[in-house]
Amino acid sequence: MALSKITRNILISLGVILAITTIAVPSIVIPLRNNSIDTSITLKLLYNAGIMIETQDTRIYVDPYSLNSAYDDLDADFILITHPHGDHYDPTSLSYLDKESTTYIMPENMSVELAVHDGIGVNPGDVLEFGNIKITAFYMYTLPVDIYPASHPKAANWTSYLIDVDGFTFFHAGDSKNIDEYSQLTGLVNVALLPLGPGCQTMTDMEVVDALNTIEGQYFIPIHYGGGACQLFIANYGSYVMSECQIIHLEYWESHVFEQ
Repeated sequence: MALSKITRNILISLGVILAITTIAVPSIVIPLRNNSIDTSITLKLLYNAGIMIETQDTRIYVDPYSLNSAYDDLDADFILITHPHGDHYDPTSLSYLDKESTTYIMPENMSVELAVHDGIGVNPGDVLEFGNIKITAFYMYTLPVDIYPASHPKAANWTSYLIDVDGFTFFHAGDSKNIDEYSQLTGLVNVALLPLGPGCQTMTDMEVVDALNTIEGQYFIPIHYGGGACQLFIANYGSYVMSECQIIHLEYWESHVFEQ
């Protein structure tokens, strides 16, 4: 807003007086953020590896699975898919969440599914930015077991995701082993969402501990677990997780709010 000549003259005069008399004037601190704005982020564990992240104006899903019509009114701004296995890419669940402006992000390898949803194909290392949200595709794979090939081959370039919301970062590992590339994530993650098993398909037991202690996240929320697996993991392995990492046990369909 432009100042009137009278106001400018008053300010100039005041400045001269202060400069001559060296009067100390206390500084005025102006808050940078409107404290009335709700900056909390809610994470809901859906089923299997599915999650929903909600802010005041954005709803993000990763691997939504086994949803029903209760989600008709919880449509998605973004849907991220880690790989095409049926417990991660579930077209029925997607049909409840879809709206005209929904942005789908999937591995580039999923060319058929990308065409169906007019989605964005990514490979590990790709970064997408949408206003205050940054989505980074990361590595996700398992390893061969004896004579059996890997159920999630590295060559497929399937993806886990880093989801940065206003500087608060979630890492969704999808179906992955504890892989060497996790050393690239050290100190970058606030909330680590890692699977608990089964061990032939994902990391499990001490692999999870080692991954957490490499990533050094503030929080760990288990995903992709069977009945009782969370309690067993906490009882048997929780003490090996670095003390700075808080384990948050959510049952399927439960939520946790992160206050910012």
